Amino acid sequence: MKCENLDVWKRACRLSVDLYRHFDGSREFGFKDQITRSALSIGSNIAEGLEKDSLAENLRYMEISKGSVAELITQLYIGIEAGFIEKNTGMQWVKEANEILKMIKGYKKYLQRKGNQ
Repeated sequence: MKCENLDVWKRACRLSVDLYRHFDGSREFGFKDQITRSALSIGSNIAEGLEKDSLAENLRYMEISKGSVAELITQLYIGIEAGFIEKNTGMQWVKEANEILKMIKGYKKYLQRKGNQ
């Protein structure tokens, strides 16, 4: 399966683009770098996992993607509290990140069932 066919990958990429655009002119370089890297790694790890030949490797990359989502959610809350992200915008991103996390978990379960057949 190609990553381009997965809604979870598409949503992860869109969220990453939103964050890059939001922080484009930011002078908070350390925070900007960290939050955009976390967002970028979600879709990137989904794509990388899909290209692996073994189910175990694919599942491992889904786990890495889940960790990146958790990292991003943490950074979003910090960004809101620090005043780098407007609260309503940040909470929308938190909501989207949680939806992406649910989708990754669902895809992982699908892969596990498929592998046990």
